[in-house]
Amino acid sequence: MDEMLQVYVCYAAARDEFLRPLKVAPGTTIGQAIEMSGVLEACPDINLTTQPVGIYAKKQTLDTVLRERDRIEIYRPLVADPKDSRRRRAAKKAGGEDTAAPAGQDI
Repeated sequence: MDEMLQVYVCYAAARDEFLRPLKVAPGTTIGQAIEMSGVLEACPDINLTTQPVGIYAKKQTLDTVLRERDRIEIYRPLVADPKDSRRRRAAKKAGGEDTAAPAGQDI
């Protein structure tokens, strides 16, 4: 019999985090491991049709076959636009007001 693989399923919710070690059979996919982990019951806000998943910060599909010690991550939508955040930090560092136009508008 093939040896079981040790993998981890993690999800960082707004207030809680979910991290569960899991033993899976060789050939198990990301989607199957997520279902086996219980994260969908523990965090009902997860929607795998709209939320991306990955292994060690690299996006993958739900049908990706797992390898030993993979850490499956379920990503939440961004709260703030990174470009807007960067503009605000740059304006603050320069000591001036934020003069950047709202996204999609020219000055």
